[in-house]
This record gives sequence, C-alpha cells and structure tokens, in this order.
Amino acid sequence: MTQQTRHEVPVLIVGGGLTGLSAALFLAEHGVHSMLVERHPDTSTHPKARAINPRTMELFRVIGMEERVRAGRSPISGNTDLVHVESLAGRERVRMPNASPDDISRIAPTQWTLIDQNQLEPILRSRALEVGADVRFHTRADAILEQDDGVVVRLTDLATGSTSEVLARYVIAADGSRSPVREMAGIGAHGRGTLTNLVSIFFEADLEQPLRGRRIIAAYVNNPAVRGTIIPIDNDRRWVINVSFFPERGDRAEDFTEERCVEVIRAAVGVPGLAVKVESADLPAWDISARVADTMATRRIFVAGDAAHVMPPTGAFGASTGIQDAYNLAWKLSLVLSGTAGPGLLESYDEERRPVAERTVEQAMLRFAVREGKEFREVAPELLDETTVTFGYRYQAGAFVPEGAGPEEAFEDPGRPGARPGARAPHVALVGPDGPLSTIDLFGRGFTLLADAAAGAWAEAAGGAVAVRRLGIALAVHVIGEGAGLTDREGEFRERYGLPEGGAVLVRPDGFVCWRNTAGGQGPGLIEAIRRILARD
Repeated sequence: MTQQTRHEVPVLIVGGGLTGLSAALFLAEHGVHSMLVERHPDTSTHPKARAINPRTMELFRVIGMEERVRAGRSPISGNTDLVHVESLAGRERVRMPNASPDDISRIAPTQWTLIDQNQLEPILRSRALEVGADVRFHTRADAILEQDDGVVVRLTDLATGSTSEVLARYVIAADGSRSPVREMAGIGAHGRGTLTNLVSIFFEADLEQPLRGRRIIAAYVNNPAVRGTIIPIDNDRRWVINVSFFPERGDRAEDFTEERCVEVIRAAVGVPGLAVKVESADLPAWDISARVADTMATRRIFVAGDAAHVMPPTGAFGASTGIQDAYNLAWKLSLVLSGTAGPGLLESYDEERRPVAERTVEQAMLRFAVREGKEFREVAPELLDETTVTFGYRYQAGAFVPEGAGPEEAFEDPGRPGARPGARAPHVALVGPDGPLSTIDLFGRGFTLLADAAAGAWAEAAGGAVAVRRLGIALAVHVIGEGAGLTDREGEFRERYGLPEGGAVLVRPDGFVCWRNTAGGQGPGLIEAIRRILARD
C-alpha cells in the first residue's frame, strides 16, 4: 500500500555518488538545505574512481574536508606509475608522465589523493548528514515535471514501496552516465558513445616478479589475448583486472567463467603458470564511453558529473570534473535562491562547465588511444599534462568581466598563470598573523578582493562601501604586501596575479578570477563588475 506525501526543498539532488554527495556539502557550505535521493541501497562497493586531483582537493580543503578525505586514502596512495604494457611481465610500451609533488607545490597547497570511491563516498555521506542534508538512499526518482516555480519530482521508497512528491526550486541530476533525469528532461548527448564493454575480475596473486619493482596505479595491457587494465587493491596480493569484451564478435559477459578468468589473468600478467585465486567475476558488465550532454542546464534542472559527461578513466579526470561541476553550481544557486543574484547567473553554469567537459573528454580520449595500441608519439602533440588539464583550464565566457576583445586560450600553463578573468585564482604562499597559508585559503563562501599593499586604502574602503552592502554579498578584502596583514614571502603575488603596483583582483566564491583592476588608483568598475556578475543588470 502506498502513501502520498509532499515535501518542498530548495534543491533536490538525484544521485548519491561522488558528485551528488559533494553537491550536498557545497550547498550546505553556502547555507542551502538540500535533499539527496539515490536509488541504490548503499554507497558503492566497487573501488571505481581511485584518484582525486589536487584542484578537487583544494575544494575539499575550503570546506574543511581535506584531512578527512586524505585519512581515508587507498593503500596504493604512494604509487606513481601509469604504464602501458604488452603484459605486466613483458615489454613496457610507454610510461605516462606524472608531475612530481615538488612541481605541484608551486601550483597548489594540496596534492593528488588516491582514495577508492567505495571509501570516499561513505566519508562524504557522513559529512552530508552532519551538515543537515536530507539523504535518502534506496529512493528512486520516477518522474519530473518542470514548472515556472520549480520542479515536481515523484519519488519511490524502494524499501517500502511508498511514494511521495517533492517540489524543488531546482534539481541537480547527478544520477550517472545513463541519467534517467537527463532523459526525462529531454536533454540529449553527443560524442563517440560506447568505446568498449568490460567485466571486472577481482583476484589474488603474487605479482612481485612481473612488477619488477614498479609501484603501479594502473597497468594498461594490450596483447592478442587480452585488452584490459590491472589495478592493485591492497598493494600486495589483491588485484582487479578490467577486461574488454566485444559483443560484435559474439562475446558475452557471462562467458567469463572462472576458468576463462584465470586464462585472461595469466595472459595479462604474462606468466603462463601463475597461481591465481579468482575472488569474484560476477559483477555487472559496464562500459567505457565518451559523451557530453548537449546542454548541462534547463531553466531549473542542472546535470553534473557522469550525467553531464562520461570519459575514459585514463587520466583520472572523470570524478574530479564532476565534483568541480557541483562546486561551480553551488554558490550560484545559493545567490539566486537568496535573491542576491538574478536567474541569469545560473545560465553561466552551462556556459562555463560544458566547454571544460568537452576539452577534458578530448584529453581522456587521447590517453585512451594509447591504451588501445596507438603509439604515444602520435598523440603527444595534442596531449596536455594532467597538471595543465587540472588547473589550467579557463572559462571562455560566463560569470566574469573579460579582458580584451576576444576569447582567451582554453588552457594556460598553471606554472606561469595569467590570472585573467575566467581563470583559476593562482596559489601564492602567504604568511598571516596565524602563520603560513595559501591564497586558496582566502576563498570560500563570498567574494574576495585581493589587493596590492599600495591599493590598501581604496581596497579596504570597498569592503565596507554602502554600494557593496546594498548588493547583499559578502566581500572579504585582503591586502598583501609589506606592512599589510598578509605578507607575500616569495614576492610572487603581483607577478602571479598580473597586477601593477596598486592593482587588485576580485575572486568568485569558487576561486575563479572574475575582475581585475590593473590600472591602480581608485579601482573604477568594481561595483559595476559585481552587478554584472550577479546578472542584476
């Protein structure tokens, strides 16, 4: 017997994976209550995504979750090698370049964190409950109706069969690559589609000899007998291999019997008589795809994470790109829900994030081509390193005041940042009254004005200006330089932010530059810039 009830919420999140749970946390950071529903009864039991990039760790740092996430890191967290091999014991075709921790420390106050998805999701869910999100697993979204005043969503509690309705001002669809919400909203997708079908085989074996001292994050295997990826689970004896199969050749997932699994593992490792214990091979088949939504937003429905873009796991871009979608969207929703910003601000979500998704999918595809057998030298001219893809992307249009007449380049070198509007605000090491910190630590809930010491008077006045208060935003002002509250210990602030003496830069709540005053003086245009960003004019 079903019972019909109705709830009203500011934001309904559909999907309880990494993107959806992160969205609940980011919204809470901005004071927005959300309800999250997930059709599965619990968080993922599969390692799946295993790497969170340093930019995404910056986001967790801002909300006080960096150490909590890092504490759950995987046993493989010290591993560094991504190798393409004919077999694990055989010829190594190419070893993908990785940035060293020293290189990253010049760019960010954080590092890569290797943490299994089945470890990270419970951490995020626990925190979402702590901050007051209404989290409901084993609950399915069955129907949506977008209206002028919100979105009506019909939910089914899969444990009891009871149904309910939610009227949400806005909906975030983070419900995976086959997103039912995206389909119900009539949003199409484009791209290569399915690239390969796979089965996952968990097994135990001693691989010390074929590893030859390498500390692999993953080994991409390609030989006549098997195409797949070997990934360590405990960095000792437990492994998973994701093996491609080909339905067009008559292959079926159910043909992977225990006997065949052993054969496949031995062929991938390159040791014919290898002692193998198959733990499980009965997980559902899955696929690697490349696809981007035709739009990431309607008036009141926003798609994020795999619902918006799917890409090969080569490069470890997928999970972090989805979490960054949620971060971009959360502050915008909070300002619109509070009436501080106009609905036009939300249009910038698709304008900013979809091109980033397109370019990131392209980079993942180049890496996937090497996995499939293409020579590295053939893709190298178009290949960007992970650090550039992670930190160097720039929004071409959106919620910022551009400089110059034309669009900026899609990527910049994060080691030599330009800090132009539309780019991530660079990391600069500072010293404050309480000790060392990063410029990244200054960003968060509101807008932030960073000013050279010579601009101190007008910048500090801007923080308390009547015109700013009337806009209803929080504006934190930080003056950097000798005799100011924050000292630039390496003397890099003005250089990395592209500022002259007396210059200032305005940073959005998500840590992206949205306006610069490179003329010094009284800083004309600050109020006008904020109004424009808020879509108030």
